[in-house]
Amino acid sequence: MIDGLLFDKDGTLFDFRASWGRWAQGFLTRIAEDAAHARRLGRAIGYDLDTGAFAPDSPVIAATAADIAAALVAELPGRTVADLTEWIDASASQAPMSEAVPLLPLLSALRGQGLRLGVATNDSEVPARRHLANHGITDCFDFISGYDSGHGAKPGPGMCLAFARQLGLDPARVVMVGDSRHDLEAGRAAGMRTIAVLTGIAGREDLAPHADVVLADIGAIPGWLSGLKA
Repeated sequence: MIDGLLFDKDGTLFDFRASWGRWAQGFLTRIAEDAAHARRLGRAIGYDLDTGAFAPDSPVIAATAADIAAALVAELPGRTVADLTEWIDASASQAPMSEAVPLLPLLSALRGQGLRLGVATNDSEVPARRHLANHGITDCFDFISGYDSGHGAKPGPGMCLAFARQLGLDPARVVMVGDSRHDLEAGRAAGMRTIAVLTGIAGREDLAPHADVVLADIGAIPGWLSGLKA
């Protein structure tokens, strides 16, 4: 019934709070003039430096590096969105990611079942590939796309459709797996099934209306797939 799984990256493969909270704290502190400026920068992207918490509508959660740059640029005179985007990408490439679950054994098991796997992230492709490589899982994926890879950004369906097209899959037999409405809306728009996971910022009540199922994390996917075959 299912031939492919397309994963979001941040908040899905990697735990969002553990990974990007540390990055935001360090990045904003480095580019700020002082502590007060760092807090203003944090507010501009929906991040509280004092508590380490992201607002539900923070662009860091599901938007692109260019969107984050656009949110920051008013607080950084002399900078442009273009050079801020490059700055963010360079910094994000070095961000230490925390696996939501042990990834290599899970992904290897899924591939062992004959499933085709992909990544569709609103991160840029270069840092996305760096994060996957740092965890030794690049070769687990048949398809890796960022918002700048030529297929558009989520919630548009472009990356989802490109995954299906490039691998010769029927979108109806593919599942988009993500932690945000952007992920789920992209999957639905492409005619795919959708799995929501709770390793991002959004809660079950926000995601459930857009998902076929809500799981605690991607480690529960094999059990869900087994239930489909029963």
